[in-house]
Amino acid sequence: MSNFDHILNWTLKRGSHPFPGPDGGTCINEAAVVAHGYQYRPINSHLAMPSCFSRPICRLALHLNDEANDVQRQRLLPFVTRLACADTPEIEAQRAAYIRSHIDLDGPLPIRVSLDEGIRVLEGALAIGRHADPLGIEDAIERLDAARESAPENRMARAQFLPAKLKGWLSKLGQLQQSETAA
Repeated sequence: MSNFDHILNWTLKRGSHPFPGPDGGTCINEAAVVAHGYQYRPINSHLAMPSCFSRPICRLALHLNDEANDVQRQRLLPFVTRLACADTPEIEAQRAAYIRSHIDLDGPLPIRVSLDEGIRVLEGALAIGRHADPLGIEDAIERLDAARESAPENRMARAQFLPAKLKGWLSKLGQLQQSETAA
């Protein structure tokens, strides 16, 4: 469980931020960029993501991030390490079609779906094609820590901690990932 403490202290926020954001956080896509070893940069669009990230999946993640409230948004933390899964143009088109069949992100007003439904669609899109290369929790912690250390301390003091329930869930997720790796 202690391996997840650093990630659990990361706070996902709405919109793009000057790192680490006025309240100590970033959006899901900005956190994913840092967790995957890239230098922090504000992400205003899924198109600004590095090429190893799936554009349709990052677009959906950004939509869910920005539509969720502050408490709900933290449920997206487990996806930070899963967004770097770009595939062939055909697979990316299948992912986009799958997402579009559930959530119309191109309509005049995006259809508001519950976060539960949005997460189900995100999981479904992530199941199509290649999965993100396994990112060791230690690597993610090291990268997020390095980014956090570069932030002014007064911003970090305002960062919020996540609910204990999420910590327990992520602990179980870590155990599942370890058992999958061992298998």
